[in-house]
Formats: sequence, C-alpha cells, structure tokens
Amino acid sequence: MSVSNKTHTKEQLDDYSEQLNPNNEKHKVALDRRSDQLNPNNDEYWQSRGLKKPKKKT
Repeated sequence: MSVSNKTHTKEQLDDYSEQLNPNNEKHKVALDRRSDQLNPNNDEYWQSRGLKKPKKKT
C-alpha cells in the first residue's frame, strides 16, 4: 500500500506510520483487531462481515 503527502494529511501519514512500527502500541492494536476479524470464535469476525453470530448448537 502506498500513501502520499499529496493525498493524505500529516496526521494520516503519522497514524499509518505508527501502525507499521512494531515498537508502537498502535501496531499491536492493529494486529489484534485483524486477528479478531479473522477468528470465527470472536464477535468482531461476524460484525466485520455485517453478520449475526450463529447460536451454538447444544
């Protein structure tokens, strides 16, 4: 993904940079969010797809 100072504000560029820096907390948060969205056992998985979580069969 490419970002440019011609199409993004300094704040947007800084935020993007922080998400890519493994020493920054925003990086960890971004990875955790992605992980949650890829895990069908997590509510965020279903919400990110606009679906309701199916009820567990007993």
